[in-house]
Amino acid sequence: LLASAHPVAQALLAAFGGGIAAPSANRYGRVSPTTAAHVAHEFGATLPLILDGGACAVGIESTIIDFTSDRAVLLRPGGVAASALAEVLGYAPAAPGVSAPRASGTLAQHYAPHTPTDLASAAQLAALASALAPELAVWARSPAPQGFPGLWLVAPEAPEDYARELYATLRLLDTSGAKRILVQAPPATPAWEAVNDRLRRATTR
Repeated sequence: LLASAHPVAQALLAAFGGGIAAPSANRYGRVSPTTAAHVAHEFGATLPLILDGGACAVGIESTIIDFTSDRAVLLRPGGVAASALAEVLGYAPAAPGVSAPRASGTLAQHYAPHTPTDLASAAQLAALASALAPELAVWARSPAPQGFPGLWLVAPEAPEDYARELYATLRLLDTSGAKRILVQAPPATPAWEAVNDRLRRATTR
């Protein structure tokens, strides 16, 4: 059950007077849309109508929690941090076991651009950028080396800002004409859990 806080979604539900069954607004396994333009690009003329509520405020999918057992299980991290959940629950939610996915967006490979995409450390990024520069599109935490010939975008410092820009940036890199996308890995800290979850799935092949 998803209860959207967006005023346009709230107005739609109120006007409809019931629940709505709706698939994701992107092709299966591909990069999620965060604007109406992304949806239009994904599906073209096959969609007769797009309800445009503006760009997504959070940028990544919702947090999904399983309450069907004695202890809450965090199936998918999202905009609500695990620490915030722990404050409400009184304990940290458990990690999901290894089984068939029970929630959307939890397959090992998901949110993936068409262009092969890899995570890289700062050292790996520097080496690959030097060796493969003309073929690369990069999203890094530092400026491009002098003379880099490809597309190099600098990522936001704050995890909330990074999450907000994540999918739009992956889509931009994917349409740049590069043969390979490199993303510098964010910090492996709790604040970045949801972002790292999406990047791991986007770079699994």
